[in-house]
Amino acid sequence: MRFPTPLVPATLIKRYKRFLADCRLEDGREVTAHCANPGSMMGLAEPGMRIWLEPNDDPKKKLKFGWRLVEHADGHFTGVDTSVPNRALRAALQAHQVPGLEGYETVRAEVKYGEKSRIDFLLTGDGRDTYVEVKSVTLSRQPGLAEFPDSVTARGTKHLQELSAMVAQGHRAVMLYLVQRTDAERFALATDIDPAYAAAYAKARAAGVEVLVIGTRISPDGITLHAPIALAV
Repeated sequence: MRFPTPLVPATLIKRYKRFLADCRLEDGREVTAHCANPGSMMGLAEPGMRIWLEPNDDPKKKLKFGWRLVEHADGHFTGVDTSVPNRALRAALQAHQVPGLEGYETVRAEVKYGEKSRIDFLLTGDGRDTYVEVKSVTLSRQPGLAEFPDSVTARGTKHLQELSAMVAQGHRAVMLYLVQRTDAERFALATDIDPAYAAAYAKARAAGVEVLVIGTRISPDGITLHAPIALAV
């Protein structure tokens, strides 16, 4: 998935009210960017960080920049826009390029299911429906290890429970974690941050919900899916 508009580098001044970030462009101008990430962004929102913004000239948008990437000192990148995984995955699913989810004839997004919920993707065509829930992973507190979640997520717990219900009804259900970090080699749950989510995850696995963890390649040009990432023991 290429960014529609070339990104521009900036320095983060501060993130506030979750969805706003004050930034300084290389020419010295200070701008406010939209931050499409409701999580804590632990370790990714420190003042002075080098970040990348996507400008826009849409008259309907109040903010003329969107925060897309964090560039780390070692040359690695983290994608902070939580809408990116679904956009990147949809194209990959339709092209049959997601390991473990190839061979489906139909890919539908945001389909109603469960109790007032919508599944990220409903795949059909191999004889049974497959429900795929997607989570963006950006947290890393140890070198090489990506973790989820970065804050308490009651919504995420509900999704695991509803995936389990789909398995009980005879469907296939997949929890897919898309790691938006180029420095991650392993994945684990942040059980200390949200024990309830960790418990729901264990129950979902026991019920037959599958787990896929996919890495990404990230640059200011775009974000593409890469190889599967191992679950840490």
